[in-house]
Amino acid sequence: MTVSGRGGSFYDVPHVFERYLDHRHSGVSSPNQVMEEPALLEELGTVGGLRVLDLGCGDAAIGQTLLNAGCHSYLGLDGSAAMVEAGNAALRGTPGRVELADIEDFSAPPSSFDLIVSRLAFHYVDDLQPVLDACHACLSPGGRIVFTVAHPVLSSHDSGTQGKRTSWVVDDYFVKGPRERSWMGGTVTWFHRTVEDYVVALMKAGFSLSSLRECAPSEDLFNGDVAELERRRRVPLFLLLAGTRIG
Repeated sequence: MTVSGRGGSFYDVPHVFERYLDHRHSGVSSPNQVMEEPALLEELGTVGGLRVLDLGCGDAAIGQTLLNAGCHSYLGLDGSAAMVEAGNAALRGTPGRVELADIEDFSAPPSSFDLIVSRLAFHYVDDLQPVLDACHACLSPGGRIVFTVAHPVLSSHDSGTQGKRTSWVVDDYFVKGPRERSWMGGTVTWFHRTVEDYVVALMKAGFSLSSLRECAPSEDLFNGDVAELERRRRVPLFLLLAGTRIG
């Protein structure tokens, strides 16, 4: 099964939606929870009083965390109707909310937000530069953007391996563009960029680069599962970039 259209629509396929959420919240076996999320939360630091925008928010898993940490407001945007419904259910009774919108169409007035977060969504975007430009335009002076993407060593090539992968191939690394890949029981399109491409796009949008991380596994989160820790140390799965608005 191949899903056309923008990235969010992929998650409106029922079995894809269910498999993804099971995988995303599966504890030690989820690289999100032992690699990407710890690095992201550490990079975000104190969020008290901040107006937060989450682009490609999925089920808004981080929304409650940020609201509990004292952020002033949380708005998530996602292109999947199923994810929007799940996100709003999770945020019910809080000041946070999720709206249906594609990342590519995002815009907001100047100084609308103090912090923009995006988790594993920008590699679904064909032309990332206008999105980063729109992020810069709507942030308050000194505002920040912090985002994660599938690491380019992963997006460069899909081996088609099912189950727990034991080897990885990096190929056509410097050839930018779409890559079809098997994902959660379907076929989806990721847009491959190099690490350099992401950094250049961020700086071209008017951000100063404040952090670049590859989300090494956090040993204390593996509950003594040494084999899984060693497997996750073999190859980077995530790239995190943070930028501060200039001007």
